[in-house]
Amino acid sequence: MPDLSQAQFPRENSQDGEFVRQESAFQDRVTADGSSAFPAESGRYHLYVSYACPWAHRTMIFRKLKRLDDVIGLTVVDPIRDERGWAFTERDDCGPDPVNGFRFLAEAYTATDPAFSARVTVPVLWDQQSGRIVNNESSQIIRMLNSEFDGVGGDPAVDFYPEALRAEIDAINERVYAFVNNGVYRAGFASTQKAYEQAFWQLFAMLDELEQRLTDSRYLVGDTLTEADWRLFTTLVRFDAVYVGHFKCNLRRIVDYPNLWAYTRELYQVPGVAETVRMDHIKPHYYVTHRALNPLGVVPAGPEIDFTEPHGRASRLTPALREDRDR
Repeated sequence: MPDLSQAQFPRENSQDGEFVRQESAFQDRVTADGSSAFPAESGRYHLYVSYACPWAHRTMIFRKLKRLDDVIGLTVVDPIRDERGWAFTERDDCGPDPVNGFRFLAEAYTATDPAFSARVTVPVLWDQQSGRIVNNESSQIIRMLNSEFDGVGGDPAVDFYPEALRAEIDAINERVYAFVNNGVYRAGFASTQKAYEQAFWQLFAMLDELEQRLTDSRYLVGDTLTEADWRLFTTLVRFDAVYVGHFKCNLRRIVDYPNLWAYTRELYQVPGVAETVRMDHIKPHYYVTHRALNPLGVVPAGPEIDFTEPHGRASRLTPALREDRDR
C-alpha cells in the first residue's frame, strides 16, 4: 500500500496511487430565462480566478471573447498557494477582493457551505445578490458564459457550442479531459510508478491522436472554433513550460508536434487571448505551490517559447472542404 502522506493531495489519491480529482461542490446554474434561482443579470455575478490554473483560464477566455468584461466582474487570486489555499493579495494583477473583502477564497466556500472541508478550487462564479457561490465547475461555467448572458451584454454572434456540433464536441471533450487536461495531473500527482506510467502513456497516445486529427482539420471539430479547442488550449499552452518537467510528461514537447504546436499558436493569437496567458503566474504557481513535487520551490528560468510565431493554420482544409475544392 503506497504512503499517501507523500502525495500532493492524499485525499485525492487512490490506494493504487492514482490521482482521483474531487467533484465540484457547487453546480447551480445561471439561466437566461430565469428558470433557476440565478437569472442572468449584468453586474450581479463575479468570477474569482487564477491566471495559473487551466480550469480557471477557460472561463477567462470565454469572458473575454464573449465580451462580458463589463457584465461579469473578475478578481485574480495570488498564484502562490499555501496550506491556507488561494489568497487575495496585492501582488501584480491580483486582488484584493472588491466584492466581499475576503482574504482567502476559502471564505467564499464556507460562506456558501459552513461544513465545506474539501480542497478549495478556482474558478468560482459568485452571486453578489445572494452572497454565495453559484458554481465552481469550469466546464459548466463556460457553457453559461457562452449563451446565458447573450441578452444582457454578451456577444450572441460568438457561439463556441453550436447546436449542430454538440455531439461531436462532447465526444472529443470527454477524451481530451480524461487523457490530456486531467491526464497531466494524473501523471504529475500519481504516487506510484504504475499509476504514473498508465497516465503517461495514455496522455501521449491522445496527443498523437490529436496531432493526426489536426493534419486534415483546422480545429478539433472541422473548420469551426469551438469550446473543445479552448478546453484543450489551456493545457497545451502550459505543457512545455510546466508539465514536461514538473509533471514528468517528457516523452515529447508540444513544439515537437508540428500540427499541435501551430494550432496552439493560432489559438494564442486570437485577439484577446494572449492577455489571459501569464507565465509569470503559471510557472511560480506550479513550481512553488507543489512542494511535494518540488520541495525547494526553485522555478526554472526556461524554456523560451514564442507563441507569436506565424502559425500557418489559416490555409488548413478539412477533408470536406478539400473534397469540395477538388470536385
